[in-house]
Formats: sequence, C-alpha cells, structure tokens
Amino acid sequence: MILTVTLNTALDITYHVPVLRPHASHRVTEVTERPGGKGVNVARVLAALGHEVTVTGFTGGATGRVVQEHLTATAGIVDALVPVTGATRRTIAVVDRQTGDTTQLNEPGPTVTSAEWSAFQEAYEDLLASASAVALCGSLPPGVPVGAYAGLVRTARAAGVPVLLDTSGEALRRGVAARPDIVKPNAEELAELTGSHEPLRATQDARRRGAGTVVASLGPQGLLAATPEGRWRATPPARVHGNPTGAGDSAVAGLLSGLVDQLPWPDRLTRAIALSAATVLAPVAGEFDRAAYEKLLGRVAVTSDVTAA
Repeated sequence: MILTVTLNTALDITYHVPVLRPHASHRVTEVTERPGGKGVNVARVLAALGHEVTVTGFTGGATGRVVQEHLTATAGIVDALVPVTGATRRTIAVVDRQTGDTTQLNEPGPTVTSAEWSAFQEAYEDLLASASAVALCGSLPPGVPVGAYAGLVRTARAAGVPVLLDTSGEALRRGVAARPDIVKPNAEELAELTGSHEPLRATQDARRRGAGTVVASLGPQGLLAATPEGRWRATPPARVHGNPTGAGDSAVAGLLSGLVDQLPWPDRLTRAIALSAATVLAPVAGEFDRAAYEKLLGRVAVTSDVTAA
C-alpha cells in the first residue's frame, strides 16, 4: 500500500468558459468537481495505474463530506482522513476554452487544533505499518506547526518507509533537514530553498541539506534529478497546452510508482514526465489522459547529465 498525506485537502471545482475576460460576467459551459489537494491528486493517479493507495490528512464540514463521498467511489483508494471541526477548503479552476489557459483560486484551509494534530500523528504512525512508501504533499493548514513535515519524515524513516516530500517555503526547508528520500520542488521552490537559480547547482545543494534525491520540476523543460547514482534530465517531446492543475502531482505519482516497482531512475522519470504531460492534456483538473500517457511513454527523452558527486 502507498500512503499519501494531504494535510490541506480540498474540493477541486473546475469551471469552463468560452473566453475569460477580467471585469466581466461569464456563462459557465461545464462544471466538474473532484476531491483535491496535492496528495489526493497523487493518490488518484496511483490508483488509476493499479496501485493500492490510502489517503490521509484532514477533512471537515460539508465540503469534507463531499470529498469523502468522491473518495469512497474511487476504486483503489482507501479513505483514512482524520476529522476536524473546521471546513475543508475549495479550489476553483477557471478554464478559458479559447486559449486553454487556467486561472486558479485557492481558499485557505481549516484551522487545526493541537488535539486534532495529535490525533492525526497517531493515525499516521499506525498507517505506516502497512505502507510501502509515503508521500507528504502540499501546504500546511492553519494551526499545524511549520515543522510538521520534518516530524512526519522522521516518523516514516524510523518505520523504514521511503518518504517523498512535496511542499514549499519553510515547511520544505525544515522537512529537507529531516532527510527525506526524495524531494520534488519546482524551480521557484528550489531557488527559494537554496538561494541558487541555477538548477544543477541547486539540486546538489538541496542534497547537501539532507535530501537523498532531488527531482526538480522545470516546467516545459521537464525534470532534473540529482540522485546518489547520478543526475538525469527528462524532457517531454513537445510543449503541451491545457489545464496544468495536478500536473506536478502526477509527476509525484510517477516517481512513487517507479519507486515501489523498483524501476531504474530513467524509467521513473519517463513515467513522471508522461503522466505530467497527460494531465495537462486532460479536460478535468487532477485527471490524466490515458491514451496520451501511453503514447508519450515512448517519446520522453532522458539523458544522463553528470555523475553525482
């Protein structure tokens, strides 16, 4: 079982409009909703790939109940969310059909009490007992300590479970110091962590700060991986246009899937790139286009960059 942690779960709502114009009223032509938050998106992709996945984190209020109803209806996903008094947030994606571009609006999460945080930590430790890998994903809701991910990384390591961390800011800085097996920042997050805007240097710096492997998302330029075995670049065959919501989460799913399947790093990166691009091409936030994914698998370019120091 793969465990995904989403401390700030969400209900993702996608609106499609013919053209998005500032300061104007819009007629929405299509509305979809899915359970969301980075770790939930990761879980959905993993389940679609055939993995058994358990989702944990926080859920609350009427929005939280909708999220859980959707999760229950998703094959391959087990709901282990921990209840809180506050309401689960919503995220709104507005897709401009003319350009394919997306505008994203994210609500804040519920305030988590110290008792609720303690209850989650107990549930998390119990779930690790049957996990083959764990992903810690996304922002921290109000009330959760900024060092929360660092503590969760240490707990996973103590249990002998490989852990991937995908967050940002101070939560990432503290989490990296706890020595996660993999971190997956984007270029901006990596630069904020290391102070370097040169990806090759920054990935190695992040490894020195504690990460076992760093896989940096470089947008249209693909992924750069710095591992104990070496460094690789993986690039899609062409730039894709569409809804980018969840694309990074699909890359995380590809990395985790490759980890538990014991694939070599070039194959893990190929899977991650293909899933990410196929997610951009999907019409619904957080889904991926399976036909596009299978086609892209044979077209991703992976090159060995340099031997890791």
